Amino acid sequence: MIGGLFIYNHKGEILISRIYRDDIARNAVDAFRVNVIHARSQIRSPVTNIARTSFFHLKKANIWITAVTRQNVNAAMVFEMLHKTLALMTSYFGKVSEEAIKSNFVLIYELLDEILDFGYPQKTDSGILKTFITQQGIKTTSAEEQTKITNQVTGQIGWRREGIKYRRNELFLDVLENVNLLMNAQGKVLSAHVSGRVVMRSYLSGMPECKFGMNDKIITDNKDKDNNNTSDGVAKKKNAGIAIDDCTFHQCVKLSKFETERSISFIPPDGEFELMRYRTTKDISFPFRIIPLVREIGKTKMEIKVVLKSNYRPALLGQKIEVKIPTPQTTAGVNLFCNKGRSKYKSSDNAVVWRIKRMAGLKEAQLTAEIELLPSTENRKWQRPPISMNFEVPYAPSGLKVRYLKVFEPKLNYSDHETVKWVRYIGRSGLYETRS
Repeated sequence: MIGGLFIYNHKGEILISRIYRDDIARNAVDAFRVNVIHARSQIRSPVTNIARTSFFHLKKANIWITAVTRQNVNAAMVFEMLHKTLALMTSYFGKVSEEAIKSNFVLIYELLDEILDFGYPQKTDSGILKTFITQQGIKTTSAEEQTKITNQVTGQIGWRREGIKYRRNELFLDVLENVNLLMNAQGKVLSAHVSGRVVMRSYLSGMPECKFGMNDKIITDNKDKDNNNTSDGVAKKKNAGIAIDDCTFHQCVKLSKFETERSISFIPPDGEFELMRYRTTKDISFPFRIIPLVREIGKTKMEIKVVLKSNYRPALLGQKIEVKIPTPQTTAGVNLFCNKGRSKYKSSDNAVVWRIKRMAGLKEAQLTAEIELLPSTENRKWQRPPISMNFEVPYAPSGLKVRYLKVFEPKLNYSDHETVKWVRYIGRSGLYETRS
């Protein structure tokens, strides 16, 4: 039956070790650490066979629990026993974590002596075990729970000290977005998403409370419903809102208010910090469109034309624009013609690099590359890697807009109107590619 049971942390260190049979050697512990926990490739199977030894393993948070055997056992029964063991630990001392296991290792060894007898599963019901193992487990509190307890007892805020004073109260907010796109040669979007961050720099006196609002789709939809139900019966124009797929906040944000009111309320840390991260996949405004045209002229000549179109408002200027156009490995020479910016061929990268310092919205630029190829005896066709692009534009491709940014400080003599606020939008390229 089961030869041994081990519990590891995420580093591969043993927290609990119990060997029931002589056929399990100590080197089995190291084999699992090297081949599973520290494996470079992702381990998908819950059963791993190493040197005629089977390892049945479960991962919970940062803990690995592993049953080891050299016999042909019933796998379903082994996994049932592992799940029951985790359930027992949860019943005795709550959340199963590395800290909890270290604090309750004596209790865990007592439980393992009752759960397994010479490798055979015995009692796994928590109700029965609690009748004769009456020891209470030591429950560990998470960092979030400890912070709540500290705030309730002392009223202190860990991320901001008291007594901060500035001559001029200022608040800087940057909306930084990376837009990722994969488009085919016909202009169809194959995959796209925006990864965004809201970064703030706070230079405020005292202990202010800030409120930040954006055009969240849930809020704008609710407002549209209220506007459509007005007494005059006239439907108002629907405001555009962004659909946020997922987001994470700094610890200073009051999550309860965001869940109920969808408003981000917080007491900011002093200086620079990241307020939130978010991700969107719908209604993305793509700053640039690449239209490629590849024409093969015989076996030793090729022509690539690339048209670059800017899709944002004419008043905006895109900057740091770079288009990388791959060329075949048999390229002998390249003649380049472009009506905007500069271009050159990089033989080390097998690519044409086209750079444009600035480009206004709703403009068009074109590059033509005449490529001479070395004769080749291979019949293998060129795979045509995608054309990639880097850029920076002064707007948010997801459509996020800051609706309001308010500051409240009742103890000191400055109001929201006296606070200087700066808001900036920067959209950058992530993995921005177009197939040719």
